[in-house]
Amino acid sequence: MPKLLCVYCSSSDRLDPKYYAAAEQLGREMAARGWGLVYGGGKTGLMGAVARSVKTGGGHVVGVIPEFMKARELAYDEADELVTVVTMRERKLLMETRADAFVALPGGFGTLEEMMEILTLRQLTLVKKPCVFFNQDGFYDDLLRLFQRMLADRFMKPSNLELFRVAATIADIFLQIEDVPLATAESKWFETR
Repeated sequence: MPKLLCVYCSSSDRLDPKYYAAAEQLGREMAARGWGLVYGGGKTGLMGAVARSVKTGGGHVVGVIPEFMKARELAYDEADELVTVVTMRERKLLMETRADAFVALPGGFGTLEEMMEILTLRQLTLVKKPCVFFNQDGFYDDLLRLFQRMLADRFMKPSNLELFRVAATIADIFLQIEDVPLATAESKWFETR
């Protein structure tokens, strides 16, 4: 079984084409580097773009989808494994358990909620896997500024900024999850701003 990268991202089909292009590029790079995909199991939006690209490149795709979404015919049925669960909480737990690393592409509430839960689990040392925000065209700049405000107002410690990395390019995502030991290296999020 290959290493699995958990990708959190949008299921919207109404985005600027550049976001789908980046999702497809990520999927191609994952397959080329021997990474499989574990994700929310959808066929639409960035989720579908990543999954199809990984699959086309010969990579392994694991989708985890709640029954209510599958009933709406939103599932990517071509996945190598399509696991159906009842609740969103079950979905997140299974994705977290199967993943070897996490990346958040641009997304909405769901993407943020999933990544923030993983960062909280990392803060509590319950998860020790790499986490990366893909800051495509500065998408996460405002969130990173909020993290700085949290730090300045002492809602978190400087070490919290070491719980994640930020990548400005697809290639940089893999540098962050493959080549740099996250637990010992300084956080590099500020270098991508």
